[in-house]
Amino acid sequence: MLCYWGAHGREGFELTPPEKIKRDKYGIQSVYPNTAVQDMSAGMSFVGFIQDGKVSVKKLRSGDSDHDGKLKQLNTKNSKIRQIVCGGDGAVLLSNGGEVYIVHKSTVYCRPLESLDKRQVIQITCGDHHSMALTNDGQLFVWGENSHGQLGLRKDHPTSLSAQHVESLSGIPVAQISAGGDHSFVLSLSGVVFGWGKNSSGQLGLGDTTDRHVPTVVNSLNQKKTVSISCGGEHTATLSKGGTVFTFGSGCHGQLGHNSFKDEHYPWVVAELWGSKVSQVTCGRRHTLVSITSSKVIYSFGCWIQGKPGNGKMIKKSVPYAVDLSAKCNREYTIEKLVAGENHSFALFFKEIGKESAKSKPNPSRGILTLNDRMFLRWVSEKKDSKKDWPEIKKEIRKVFSYAACLNGSFLKASHDEQDFELAENVFSKLLGNEKVISKVVKVIQQMLLSLNPNPTGEESLRLYILLPELISHFQEQQRIELTEALASKILQLNPNVRKVLEMYWSKLPDDRLKSLVKLFRKASAKLIDQISHGKMNQNIQDLENFLQMLQMINQVCLSVNRDIAHRDFIIFEINDLLDTLQVTMEYLVEFNDHCDRALKNYYIKTIKILFKYPFAADTVSKRRMFRFLQDEWIRNSPNRFIFNDNFNMLSINRESVLLDTLEYLRQNIHSFFHQLTVVFIGENGIDERGLSAEFFSLLSQSLLKWEKKVLEIHESSLVWFNPDNMQEDSDFYYLGVICGMALYNHHYVNLHFPLALFRKLLQQSPTLNDLEELSPVEARSLKSLLEEDEEVLDMLFLDFTVKGQELIPNGNQIPVTKANRQKYVDLYVDFVFNKSVKKQFERFSEGFFKGCPAKFWSIFHPEELQELLHGSPKYEWKELKQCASYEKCSASNEIIKNFWTVFFELSEENKRKFLMFLYGTDRVPVGGFSKRPLKISLLDCPDAEDRLPEARTCVGKFILYKYSDINTLRNKLIHAISFCEVFGRR
Repeated sequence: MLCYWGAHGREGFELTPPEKIKRDKYGIQSVYPNTAVQDMSAGMSFVGFIQDGKVSVKKLRSGDSDHDGKLKQLNTKNSKIRQIVCGGDGAVLLSNGGEVYIVHKSTVYCRPLESLDKRQVIQITCGDHHSMALTNDGQLFVWGENSHGQLGLRKDHPTSLSAQHVESLSGIPVAQISAGGDHSFVLSLSGVVFGWGKNSSGQLGLGDTTDRHVPTVVNSLNQKKTVSISCGGEHTATLSKGGTVFTFGSGCHGQLGHNSFKDEHYPWVVAELWGSKVSQVTCGRRHTLVSITSSKVIYSFGCWIQGKPGNGKMIKKSVPYAVDLSAKCNREYTIEKLVAGENHSFALFFKEIGKESAKSKPNPSRGILTLNDRMFLRWVSEKKDSKKDWPEIKKEIRKVFSYAACLNGSFLKASHDEQDFELAENVFSKLLGNEKVISKVVKVIQQMLLSLNPNPTGEESLRLYILLPELISHFQEQQRIELTEALASKILQLNPNVRKVLEMYWSKLPDDRLKSLVKLFRKASAKLIDQISHGKMNQNIQDLENFLQMLQMINQVCLSVNRDIAHRDFIIFEINDLLDTLQVTMEYLVEFNDHCDRALKNYYIKTIKILFKYPFAADTVSKRRMFRFLQDEWIRNSPNRFIFNDNFNMLSINRESVLLDTLEYLRQNIHSFFHQLTVVFIGENGIDERGLSAEFFSLLSQSLLKWEKKVLEIHESSLVWFNPDNMQEDSDFYYLGVICGMALYNHHYVNLHFPLALFRKLLQQSPTLNDLEELSPVEARSLKSLLEEDEEVLDMLFLDFTVKGQELIPNGNQIPVTKANRQKYVDLYVDFVFNKSVKKQFERFSEGFFKGCPAKFWSIFHPEELQELLHGSPKYEWKELKQCASYEKCSASNEIIKNFWTVFFELSEENKRKFLMFLYGTDRVPVGGFSKRPLKISLLDCPDAEDRLPEARTCVGKFILYKYSDINTLRNKLIHAISFCEVFGRR
């Protein structure tokens, strides 16, 4: 049954004889065609009906005609038509096979739209002068006028008679399309709404009246769970899950239902329908229809014609008005479809059989193609006739995995608002058992990745970039790496603002999924580095950099939202293998100077320079090695390397005046910081092969702590910090920085225990309250207590914004610390200690530091690592010292060697460190532990062994023992040697 009301003169539309038309007193006509109407539509020019797959259209009266045209059946050849949509210029038809036909208003002639002849269309819609079609692979095509951007292509895109692909929506799994006068809308499976085109009355719901020429997300409809959209002439209506109706745009005829006749630029709820659980909404030119299936009620609001033929009146209603349908409609029929046209309305009913509508034939699916159980079971089937299905399987695989929208929609949860990772994991774990299928899937995904739009529209399209890593991680290694390369490249091509949205998605992933993402790119990086370290120079270095950039993005996300992803998860341990290979190659070059090895060395150095930019990817030991390699390479390639002579950079000093001699030497400004420092102790015969300079920095550190100028002050934590009261000679802080920089550049340690805050500042990071707690625990604990105190206690403390008589802010002594501003006070306090109070001291120190260490490669380190690099490791693992020892002219089983280690482990902690000082010239533990520094124990046998003391060759880490008669003699000799080594010398 078809009910109709509106403009007069259209008695029955020739669907049935006039005598069989039923009319009520309000002008509503009920038509009972002999052949059921399967679908219908009404526009400005046509009204059209589908009966038994055949289309008949009736041309509506226009300005130059007083009568409607005759009902005319269109020639669609042998195609069965399932949908008709009438617009302003004509109509569009959709066949059961997915072909599109267009009907122009002037000729009433039906022809196929050739530009879509090879595509399977599932939805069509029309505006006044443009049309849209959605294909089953999730692609949207548009044609017609583009005067207001209604095609969604771009501002300068001309009118097009052929269908054009809207590429910006490629990754969106579209659920519905709708076109109005000169505006367009798309609804995604997740309920995200996109609008574009004319916006003169706010019909796009974006809060303004500016036209949009590309699809734009209607953010105000986010979280509204929109399930359908309908566009009118210059207004729009949406229906949310649960039956809530929102309208926006032109309201001059009351078509928004807001009890007013004004425009709305944002979506507003139709309050009169609140709680009614509306099931369908459709917009006409100037009015809106809604239906409530449960109660079989239709409401209308806006401008329409009502009354008997010949005396119909134009009515404007600004609130929903119930349409008075016949009792028979309510008893025997259910509402199937509402159609709102120019000045007319239709309700298509189907007779109820039991509880279901008696449609003659159900419409084919109008949803895009997504992976379903039937497909999947056929893909993994092992039946004998599965080979016959292979062509169809390949076709399905190609459609599901080669189109971003289909793939995006295939792995959504039932709620459609997030990815279903468990489903993806389950599917691919089963697909992996079928090599033929998985090979095809990999090939298709790779092709799809290459075609991804670098500027997708809306956040929803980015879900694909969340899903793809999960899929890729299930493939075999080579397939996984190839797809990871393509994925990384595509993500890095995204607009920076779009990447920020993707990072937001990452930040919301569960820890296990985020770790899986890290693992994917770390594994790919590791494999590439492993291949490079094996001499494969054909590897694409850019791929490695892309992987590292991806890891950097994820690392920054983890840091910014404090996710529980360990730093170790990002470390690529294969970097150490690359460094080992580089070391061997360079040693080989020194001996043979082979051209091929030189090219290989340069390739390795180039790789390390890339790794240098991503410090999170290497552990401390690897970074220290990279630092040295890059520093050596920098020195080799610098023109300053030729400025050198035997006495150049040789510092001759007295042990007793090491600090004064060093300052005097530095003030002469003759030192080349580019070259390595060489130290000579006056009156001693030692040659500096790193042992003497190591001892020099140890002695210099002690002198700086005792310096009468008190450049540094020692806190209760035993850490040192700049003296804020000492600025008489700022050059002292400059030379302090020079000395520390020289130590770092020459790979030595200083025994100045600076807090971590210093290294944060050198790396341009801000110190925190935790850094203050390290330096001054009592002070920091007071501040932490302040943040927890009640307001009454705060008032009793009488604190203001001053520290040690210094105002933290202007008029700080007049501003009390309260509960509202205490966090600001604490932040300013920390800033005062580490920045404001020592501003000039640090500026001069850092200036000197950069001078003393001209190679800036130390920026690769984290603050904690830089601190360890300058101070040495704080961990004294004495058992490790024994484990890494090697032996000359003896073995670990020798009695005297056993006695030595027995005596050593009996020593106090202080004496153990004295042993290190005796052996290496420094008591600092190298980065990476004792295994990173050689210890060779040599046993000598001579007649006067009892009269000799143990000796040390500091430059090579060699410890010489003599064959003492018993353990007590060994103990006495060793303690004497390490306690008085500065007196008698040891070289």
